[in-house]
This record gives sequence, C-alpha cells and structure tokens, in this order.
Amino acid sequence: MRRDLLFLVISISALLAFKASVFPSAGSRPRPAVRVDMASLQPAVERVDAAFEQLWRERNLKPAKAAPELAVARRISLALTGAIPSLEEIRHFESLPPPQRLERWLAERLADRRYADFVAERLARAFVGVDDGPFLLFRRRRFVSWLADQLSTNQRYDRIVAHLIADSGIWTDTPATNFITVTIQPDQNKGPDANRLAARVSRAFLGVRLDCAECHDHPFESWTQHDFQSLAAFFGSTRHSLRGVRDVPGDYQIENRLTGEMETIPCGVPFSRDLLSDKGSPRRNLAAWVTHRENRPFAREAVNRAWALLFGRPLVEPIDNMSIGGPFPPALEILAEDFVNHGYDWQRLLLEIASTKVFRADSKTHQSESSDDTQNVVGTAASWAVFPLTRLRPEQVVGALLQSASLSTIDSSSHIIVRLAREIGQRDFIKQYGDSGAEEFDAHGGTIPQRLLMMNGKIVDEKTKEALLSNAATQIAAFAPNDHKAVETAMLAVLTRRPSNEEQNYFTQRLAQTEGGQRARRVGDLVWTLLNSTEFSWNH
Repeated sequence: MRRDLLFLVISISALLAFKASVFPSAGSRPRPAVRVDMASLQPAVERVDAAFEQLWRERNLKPAKAAPELAVARRISLALTGAIPSLEEIRHFESLPPPQRLERWLAERLADRRYADFVAERLARAFVGVDDGPFLLFRRRRFVSWLADQLSTNQRYDRIVAHLIADSGIWTDTPATNFITVTIQPDQNKGPDANRLAARVSRAFLGVRLDCAECHDHPFESWTQHDFQSLAAFFGSTRHSLRGVRDVPGDYQIENRLTGEMETIPCGVPFSRDLLSDKGSPRRNLAAWVTHRENRPFAREAVNRAWALLFGRPLVEPIDNMSIGGPFPPALEILAEDFVNHGYDWQRLLLEIASTKVFRADSKTHQSESSDDTQNVVGTAASWAVFPLTRLRPEQVVGALLQSASLSTIDSSSHIIVRLAREIGQRDFIKQYGDSGAEEFDAHGGTIPQRLLMMNGKIVDEKTKEALLSNAATQIAAFAPNDHKAVETAMLAVLTRRPSNEEQNYFTQRLAQTEGGQRARRVGDLVWTLLNSTEFSWNH
C-alpha cells in the first residue's frame, strides 16, 4: 500500500509539474541569460540595411513592416535546428526581456547541439552529396558528426574547408578525408576521382560551375577545358591505401581525346593566379588558394550559402553558379568583407544576417494588389522588400511535425527513447515524402503524394489521434484550464502564433461543452487541421 501511495503521489506531482510548464503563471522565472555582443555586429548589419533601403528607394518600393517576434523566432528555429519552437521554448522566449528577446533566442539556438547537427547535414550535402558512397571507404555519418563538432565549437570556416581539401589519413580517424574518399569507385578499381573533386571544390567553395568546362570550353563563361583540367590536377596524385588518403609524387596525366596520347596537365587555377603558392603539396597549395583572404569568391559563396540557410533561398541564384566578375548585391559584398575581416566566423555571419531588417520583415507585402500594381508586387519580392515565402524542405516538415506533437522540447537532453523515436520517425517520413537531395535550395513546389502523406499518413494520424497523454493534442485537452486556452495552446504548438479573433471564436465554439474522449478528439481534429494547413508547411 505504501508503494502504491508513493507511486500515486509521484505521478500526481509529475502531472502537476507538466501542467505548470505548459500553462505557466505570469510570474514564471526566466532561464539564465545568454549574452550576445550585438555592438560588434551592428556596423555590418546597419550597412546591409542601408544597402537594401537604397535599393528600395531607387525602385520606389515600400518595404514590409517588421514581422511579429514569434514569426521571426519560428524562422530562426526552422533554419538553425530544422524544427519549430516547442511550446516549452515559446514560454521561455516570451519570458525574456523584450529588447533582448530575439538576440538571446538566436544565441541560444547557436549554442544548441541541434543547430550543429542540422547545419552540418546542410553543408555536407554541398560537400559530399547525399549518397552513401563506396562501402568501407566512406563514412558519411562520421563525416557529418565531425562537421557538427566543428560547428558546435565555431571553428573557423576557412580551416574547415582547408581540412576537407588537404587532409591525409584514414577516413575513420581523419573524418575530413571523406571529402576525398566519397569519389572512389572500388568496383571499377578507380581511386579518388580528380574531376569530381575539382567540380566539388569549384561549386561548394567558390560558387562556380567550372565543371561545365570538363569536356569543352564553357559556352557562356571564360572557363576553358584546360582550366578545369588544371584544377583537377591538384588531386591527380592523391591515392588511397590501408594507410588512408595520401599524396604520391608524379605528374597528372590524362588521355588527349583528339590524339589518343597521354598528356601531362600541370596544376593551375582559373583566376587570381597570383594567390597560388608552389611551396607545399598540390592539395595544400589548393587549400591555401581557395581560402586565401584575397580570393573573394570563397567568402561570397559562404555568405550566399548562409543566406540561403536562413531564408530558404540564396541571395544570388543559382547558389553554385555565381559569376566571378559580378555584379554582386551590395549586401553580399558587405557581409563577405566582414566575414574575412573577422576570421571567417560562421556563427557571427549567421547572427548578422538574422539581425537584418530583411530577415525580420513581414512576409506580407503592403503594395497594392490591384492588377496595375502586379509588377510592383513582384518587384517587392525580388528586391527583398518582403520576407520571401518558401516551402519547408522535407526534413523541416517532419522536424516541425514531430516537435508539434510534443509540448516539451525534443533535443539532445531528451530521453534516449524519445530521440530514437524521433530519428526513426524522421527517416521513415522523409523516405515517403521525398528528399530534396543536394539541390535543396532550388525552388520547388509540393506534390500530390506529399499532401496525401500529410493528410492520410500514419505519422500525422499518430500525433493527433486520441491517446493516453501520448501527444500534444491529448495533453492540451486534458490540462488546458478552458476552451480558450486549449485553442491558443494548439495554435502556438503547431503554428507558433496565437489565433486571430475569428479563429479563436470558431474553434472555441467547436470545443464548447465537450469533455473526456470527445474533447480529446476535437482537439486532435484541430491539431490535424493546423498541420495540414498551407501555413504549416511554408516558411514565412
């Protein structure tokens, strides 16, 4: 009897504590502060803001007003962790001092391991693609984990890239070498593919499609076939063995397709040749050239990728095909210059972009919607005078879906069973929903199978159906003090906003005078409706 009584007391205490965290009193104590040195960021942020304001004046555009803070918090969370804020996190966010709220929210996201893991996967797609690569010789998970460790400790971005290009060793002990081993084709007895590596370097680190000149001179740019071959030559002496990736002495030779004879190709770069050193090994020389502070395409590409990560769309499109000669948006040049001058600080770059007026603008245009102003409305979006609407990528959709079903935060401190269930659910959902692959920042629309999966899929059904306190819907139905709070809590948990008066009145009436199983089913229907709304699957 004593054990039963103790169990009952503990259970009731846990439920009361859970209810207090979900529906806290106005006097809830905020968490410890996280400081952000905004003063050092402000000059670059102000210059970026001024550049866009000048553009809007020149085009006679009226920029959107500032977005609601919760909308900005949602954008930040989706971009940096791949999920929407939990209800627990929203309560914490609203407890922060208003003047510092978004800055501290940003800093807390960057200090969260979820950020490092999620962004590492985004970068890995550009660096090594999404395929599993050659069995035994490539460890993608090891590579992503190493990359996440680099991001978590905010290692210099130029040094991360230099490791990828120049490191030697075994791919398990020296994870950066997986950048090399992913191109090996053991079934064809081929070692590291110099052409594929040259293409990766030019696209992922310089934002240039030099591989378009692999077979012939580029039809639109100044790149020649010799330029591409010379870049590939830096990897021509790279081999792999039981000792791992290493460089061996010797020339890089390829077959001349016209004469059939072997031709020696010297190492060379397609531009800024004066920045190239010949004092080290070929790959180390290439790494030093790519990351040289005067090699501005490297900084521009990093800024453009960081911009795409936060907005879901790059500042210059396509993300891997920027012209070397420009012209470039002033904001790109300002941020690239600051990036170089502050030691290629990746987190600082993300903080700056997320602090601009463009990122914090509303997604609703305030231009006239009459037919006469259609061109002006389009111009507003193209000029970044309004936050661009973009569809969530598959991993963001499932990340948001799984988090919306839990009122508490799912992160690295969650129980191992919760994290395993999340990982399995995410993997299965993306397999059915469809992975956007390495080209994840290309514009794309939703498909009918994707909509059907959201409407009829098992995972959505499990997260909304009546169950014994196993999901957010049943917890809200059980613990909300009244119908008004139940509707508000559901909207916050799924859409990260409070309902409009019209929404509040409608859904409150639907819950009126319900209890028990009927009430849980009604709240489940509400959550299901919100999950299948257009608003849920778009970044705005």
